[in-house]
Amino acid sequence: MKLLKMNPIQNLLTVTIFVFFTNGLYAQISGKILDSNDLSPLEYATAALYKQHDGSLVTGVVTNILGEFSLKGINAGTYYLEASFMGYASNRIAKIKVNKKNEQIQLGTIKLSLGSQLDEVLVKAERSTVIHKIDRQVFDTKKYQSSQGGNAVDVIKNLPSVTVDGQGAISVRGSKGFAVLVNGKPTQGDAASILAQLPANALETVELITAPSAKYDPEGKGGILNIITKNGAVNGTYTQINVRAGFPSIEPYDTKQAAQRYGMDATFNSQSDKWNVSLGASYQRNDKTGRREGELFIVNEAEDKTTFLPSDGERSFDEISYNGRFNVDFTPDKANTFSLGFFAGKHTKDRLADIVYYDNHAVSPIGSDNRLYTIAYYNHNLRIRKGDFALGSFDYAHKFNNASKLSASFLYEYSFLGGPTENDNLGHPDNSIVYQQEYNTNDNPLYGKRFNLDYQWKPYSFGTIETGYQFRHLNHTGEFVYERDGNLVPEFSSDIKLKRTIHSGYLQLTGAQNKWDYAAGVRLEYMDRSYTESLKSMLTPNTYTYDFVKLFPSASLQYEVNSKTKLKLAYSKRIDRTTTFKMNSFAEREHSEVFEQGDNTLLPEFIDLVELGITKNLKGGNSVYATSYYRHVNNVINRVNTLAYESGGAVIDSILNRVYSNVGKSNALGVEVGATVKPTKNWTTFIGANIYDYTIDGSLLFKHRDGIERAYNVDSKSTIYSFNINSTYSFWENASVQFSFNYLSDRNTAMGEDSRFYSPNLTIKKCFLDNRLAVTLQWQNIDMGLLNTNEQRITTSRPNAFYTTTNYVYEVDMVSLNLSYTFNKTKNKAKFIESEFGKREF
Repeated sequence: MKLLKMNPIQNLLTVTIFVFFTNGLYAQISGKILDSNDLSPLEYATAALYKQHDGSLVTGVVTNILGEFSLKGINAGTYYLEASFMGYASNRIAKIKVNKKNEQIQLGTIKLSLGSQLDEVLVKAERSTVIHKIDRQVFDTKKYQSSQGGNAVDVIKNLPSVTVDGQGAISVRGSKGFAVLVNGKPTQGDAASILAQLPANALETVELITAPSAKYDPEGKGGILNIITKNGAVNGTYTQINVRAGFPSIEPYDTKQAAQRYGMDATFNSQSDKWNVSLGASYQRNDKTGRREGELFIVNEAEDKTTFLPSDGERSFDEISYNGRFNVDFTPDKANTFSLGFFAGKHTKDRLADIVYYDNHAVSPIGSDNRLYTIAYYNHNLRIRKGDFALGSFDYAHKFNNASKLSASFLYEYSFLGGPTENDNLGHPDNSIVYQQEYNTNDNPLYGKRFNLDYQWKPYSFGTIETGYQFRHLNHTGEFVYERDGNLVPEFSSDIKLKRTIHSGYLQLTGAQNKWDYAAGVRLEYMDRSYTESLKSMLTPNTYTYDFVKLFPSASLQYEVNSKTKLKLAYSKRIDRTTTFKMNSFAEREHSEVFEQGDNTLLPEFIDLVELGITKNLKGGNSVYATSYYRHVNNVINRVNTLAYESGGAVIDSILNRVYSNVGKSNALGVEVGATVKPTKNWTTFIGANIYDYTIDGSLLFKHRDGIERAYNVDSKSTIYSFNINSTYSFWENASVQFSFNYLSDRNTAMGEDSRFYSPNLTIKKCFLDNRLAVTLQWQNIDMGLLNTNEQRITTSRPNAFYTTTNYVYEVDMVSLNLSYTFNKTKNKAKFIESEFGKREF
């Protein structure tokens, strides 16, 4: 009966642990899988145990970071073990005899050599959708067919705790702040921009690291997404071309121009014993049509009147990105590796919002229906956001005779960000009448440098020690020019400059003993930030400085209950740094209803995360897992609305001020669960869900340019949940159909609520020409006029001040055809660098 008094999250976690926690006394078979060439451990290699007499599969595991594996729960009998890894010839250990319970059988070192028996390994077992490690979950991207021909965003939105809302914002466990790694390399760019430029076809796996170790940057309150591109270990040439074409829109939304969706990406990779050369190019056009339906109420108590603004109109996006990439690795001998990479690209995203404010736009006395006046007008708002990137990196790694490793990396980036915004208020229905024309633009050159020096060795049998130093420097300037009716407006035109320098060092221990895997470390960081800003009318700029010296500890512990059940416990301290955009305290006219500005003294968010998890492998390829977590955030940053004021302190009737500010603290207590279910041999379903209680508690102190301070209390709480379903049925040897469904519930913000958001998708895939050609037909955002797919309503309010609600309706029933052709069967080992600094600001 006590269980009934717990909240739903406690109930779910308690029942999960009770059901999963089983153990038995059986034999154990252990060993280590190494590369026969340099004796390096092969992480994620497979150790599969078969019955000797009939060859039936008994069980299998993947190796840890040290190449070690352990098969437990083995009954008496005679078996053989097959060790395999992608790109290597498999190695069979025959006649393994188990005579009694609790017997410990040590197979020692198993060496694998480079070979071409990959196809033979693949037909024996289906790769798991998710692999659980001590510090991460590893997802196989090939399981998500709906992403083919798209980009990395289309892949990661299917992960259990990852959601993408109607605005394209990506969240991990409800947090938009998380770090992105590409092949283990850190980036500082905006997550959505980084992922949008990575073709889905080039991805091998995605690693979700929710409690990262100290060797990683402590950036991101939601943890880390590590994007692993396709790789292999055999010499040869690899070439792949992917082409995507979208069918005409089924629902036009009365937009001025039809959406265009097409693209192509190509990758060439040539590898020999000493050289690995990669070339890549991509062009993507990904337009999205839609509408915006809104209502705005503003209460002006000082003048005893209310303003009501209903609106409706087009809100569509034209998005184009293209880039070229080059990377070369040189390995003159077993001990040394050199790598040089360059990247250059352009990204443009035009947002058109042509909104009609109807003639029931009215101003009335408070509490009265008597209208003082009404007006109808047409607002044309075009925001063009551009980003040009050019960067280069150099890496060096040296392996010593004692298996220790020294590596160094340097990256330099130049980015040019910016773009104009047109905001015209015109007559309606006569658009030739001009009430007001506004134009603002900004030039934002950015310069970034990063240097890493890392050393790894294993002085003791209980683990590997890693230590390192990192230097990062950012110099980001901005010139904002604002014009109204062709004249400069000084109070909205400004210059800003952000400089940020970071020095950090870390010490990390990773090891495994018997049934335990463990990792612990600490990172010491010094950050110095200087932010300078001034209006065009100011003679002397203002400078705001902020610095700190902080420790960022982390620890992970995993216990193997038996061959099918594992428990883990982890802690991590993180930081989410502020961007230049959110620090510019001078208002920018975003569109007809909104001024937008930041906070020049904005503090970074500091995060403490604790999680407890359990995984359970079941028969027939089925598995389940559950992880409970608690995340506490100090200095939480939220976008909040306040009333807009003129310089004299009077309320502007029809405009809100949108402000980014620290609003206090937040807490998230939740549990994520996932399951792989195989009802039949040809049918696999992966289900992931996340539910958490989320609270924001604090206050907002806003100082307007009129010098008057205004304080607002923040107290918001709700239970939020999301789930993703991915179900695939293979009806021929080389054909399949897949249905996916992504759902995100209502969720609270500092001053309101964002509505639920969901998207169903259907994909049919067929391979031809010995699997060289893959044809994928996609039906995305299924609606058929029956659902409310791809819609999201955003509402904010404050009593006796304002109420605003906007429903964003985006395109549904989008159909596209994707073709992917691989010219040979050699696996791709192409790897490319990505933006470290600039894309976050995009």
